[in-house]
Amino acid sequence: MAAGKQDALVDVGGVLVGHEQRLDAHWATGVTAVLVPDGASAAVDVRGGGPGTRETDVLEPSHLVQQVHGIALTGGSAYGLAAADGVMRWLGDRGHGVRVGPDPAHVVPVVPGAVIFDLPMNDWGNRPDAELGHRACENATRTETREGNVGAGTGAVVGCVKGGIGTASEVLDDGTTIGALVAVNAAGSAIDPDTGLPWIPTPGLRSPDQAEIDAARPLFGTRPGRHGPVDRPLNTTIGVVATDLKLSKAECRRLAVAAQDALARAVRPAHLLVDGDTMFALATGTGAALPAPGEQDWSARLDAVSAAAADVVARAIVRGVLAAESVDEVTSYTSLYPSARE
Repeated sequence: MAAGKQDALVDVGGVLVGHEQRLDAHWATGVTAVLVPDGASAAVDVRGGGPGTRETDVLEPSHLVQQVHGIALTGGSAYGLAAADGVMRWLGDRGHGVRVGPDPAHVVPVVPGAVIFDLPMNDWGNRPDAELGHRACENATRTETREGNVGAGTGAVVGCVKGGIGTASEVLDDGTTIGALVAVNAAGSAIDPDTGLPWIPTPGLRSPDQAEIDAARPLFGTRPGRHGPVDRPLNTTIGVVATDLKLSKAECRRLAVAAQDALARAVRPAHLLVDGDTMFALATGTGAALPAPGEQDWSARLDAVSAAAADVVARAIVRGVLAAESVDEVTSYTSLYPSARE
């Protein structure tokens, strides 16, 4: 296996990514639109105890609609679900969606979504809306690879440090591409306080100086907010894993489950009552197809793809933390451990 050409979700054929955010003295939030205008099979796995989601029931394999046209990842807690309205409008204006009438414009785009809790990073009342979601779609390209304080990761916090958007991809030996994009915003920590390193081994990092490890240790277990400590965690990690394989909704579900396994590797503890951890899986079908269920090698191939999905999600989570930059009192990993970079 090797990283994709851009080492990002957009390496998967048929996927576009767009970000829009506001980051100033009063705002730290945003929207990330993952668009599949031609449609994709999809599934979701929700493990956190406090999810904020939209249109997840439609992803049940037994339900009518078989494809989605986008995924909206957004800040703003439940208020931020309004951003998906802008994603729907952008897709509908271009004729992408489920046809429900004789005119090509008679479509209903299917846009599931999920939110992170980043309200204490903003002045009260400042949260993503439909216009911010629409602008994220306007920005969507096949070359969007930015990480850190962009899109839904703008106001993210993970443990005691700044979180953000991370993305990664892999190409399997048979040419199958798998990519992930994650907004890392968790009550748990992505860093081992005893070593100052991410829980996931990461090339390019070395163990920080002991003085930095000792200085950082008291921060673990605290709840940093933009204007000082907050009385509840900033929480919920959300993301998308995608492949160019042709998969059913039920097969996609295995990728979404694997994505949650990756979250539990990279953030400890994960899936808490105060988290809303939600992972979507997409299969665009622009590449090959698996053998039919029950045929030789079907389960082995699906397991291999699921294992790769877990790897790219875990790597995306670490990259989101490493790419994030400090916002006021919320410090970044690289500021907390400046000697960790090789």
